[in-house]
Amino acid sequence: MNPTRVQWIAFQTIVVKEVRRFMRIWQQTLLPPAITMTLYFIIFGNLIGSRIGEMGGVDYMSYIVPGLIMMSVITNAYGNVSSSFFGNKFQRSVEEMMVAPVYPITILAGYVAGGVARGVAVGIIVTLLSLYFTDLQVHNFGVMAAVVFLSAILFSIGGFINAVFATKFDDIAIVPTFIITPLTYLGGVFYSISLLPDFWQGVSQLNPILYMVNTFRYGVLGVSDIHIGFAFAMLFVFIFILGGYSIWLLRRGTGMRQ
Repeated sequence: MNPTRVQWIAFQTIVVKEVRRFMRIWQQTLLPPAITMTLYFIIFGNLIGSRIGEMGGVDYMSYIVPGLIMMSVITNAYGNVSSSFFGNKFQRSVEEMMVAPVYPITILAGYVAGGVARGVAVGIIVTLLSLYFTDLQVHNFGVMAAVVFLSAILFSIGGFINAVFATKFDDIAIVPTFIITPLTYLGGVFYSISLLPDFWQGVSQLNPILYMVNTFRYGVLGVSDIHIGFAFAMLFVFIFILGGYSIWLLRRGTGMRQ
């Protein structure tokens, strides 16, 4: 059989398996984020937002919605790949892929595509829920779609790396709890960094999630605290570096070959 066709079949198989996995347990993968974001809309948007007024020239609810959508995309893309790949490691089914004529980049692409699918699915659900609380105005749909897609890819790769080095299920929760969640809350989801002193504005600019949130906010509202072109450049650089590192780990069999 043509080697290209072999890789395409392998890629399709992994993607279908990943999508079926999170759709089969939608009560655990799709419903909780929807409920969580609804609570954010009610508490931060309606209750607190009514007292804050405007942020960045728009009402507070409209300002935080893009950040909350990106938060849901990032966390779910990451969580899908980290939990799924580690589960396959635990069941030792990864070893079958390692000895099969499947390229490392095919394996990585399949898992990343599954993570992107879940991240985008949750993002769409949260977006639809947000329409009940505010009227979203799309400023630039191309920017919106591109930053969601690239951010989901980046954090899916991050989830893959986490799963490679995890040795027990508790390790899967460490990075989201102590790294992703703090970076998300400090990434300009609920405030504009222009409100911060100069020193803390500089510190905030070291947070990669700040660029994703603000780029998506620009696509929705047309307002941003950072340069859009630079944000996209950083996304491509991180994807290239982490993607290359993940392929190298797969070739070495790190964390997979006992």
